[in-house]
Amino acid sequence: MEIVEMVREASETWGFFSVVNHGIPESVLEEMMDGTRRLNEQDNEMKKKYYSRDLSRNVIYNSNFNLYESKSANWRDTFYCVMSPHPLNPQELPATCRDILIEYKEQIMRLGYKLLELMSEALGLDTNHLKDMGCGEGLLILCHYYPACPQPELTMGSSRHSDNDFLTILLQDQIGGLQVLYQNQWVDVPPVPGALVINVGDVLQLLTNRRFQSVEHRVVANRRGLRISVASFFSTPRLPSSKSYGPIKELSSEQNPPKLRETTERLCSQLVPPKRACSL
Repeated sequence: MEIVEMVREASETWGFFSVVNHGIPESVLEEMMDGTRRLNEQDNEMKKKYYSRDLSRNVIYNSNFNLYESKSANWRDTFYCVMSPHPLNPQELPATCRDILIEYKEQIMRLGYKLLELMSEALGLDTNHLKDMGCGEGLLILCHYYPACPQPELTMGSSRHSDNDFLTILLQDQIGGLQVLYQNQWVDVPPVPGALVINVGDVLQLLTNRRFQSVEHRVVANRRGLRISVASFFSTPRLPSSKSYGPIKELSSEQNPPKLRETTERLCSQLVPPKRACSL
């Protein structure tokens, strides 16, 4: 199939690609963006109850969640929620975006499973191989709010990083700012109306024995106006850390031995340096 070949080529070279005709209604995408705006622009007193740096919580709102680990602060506020594998009590979500987050989660998980099927076929595996490994079980949704920056040359919207997950699906507005590191050059990823941006994560790179590329990316700050994005990470940080992942046996051989050792998802970032905070 032509689409499988396109997914294979993009995943092996860029580690990024955009999808259109993905089946998620435009109205859902627009409401997800509007919900993110409503959440961030409500009174601080309403947001305060969600503010935390405790990543064991299911729902968090903060600015620079890696503030005490990063060398510099980013120009961004983030709402973080763990939507799967364990059902989230809807009352834990802010009323300003509760309904759309629940709807968006269902739509994104459906798309995520389809992408995993296409990627499995692109690797020459059974259609359900990656799904059966549990790559689509966990979902984190991060809603990012990047205010206009008066001095964008002094900071970043999001510092360079790669994603410590299986797969990321990004919804972004038309402001732009996302850049991908390709052949040691930063390349702009211009927004396409109605499209979603897909990128390979560190764990999927590990599973494919580095056949698929987890590529560093960043978001530049801008003075033109507000930027909003919603990043959906297929990741399983809440499952037992004893679950391990390594290069898929069918993708390695004597001529192409495993390039990385088996490890847990939580420790994967230590094997694929350099790693930085996950966000788009």
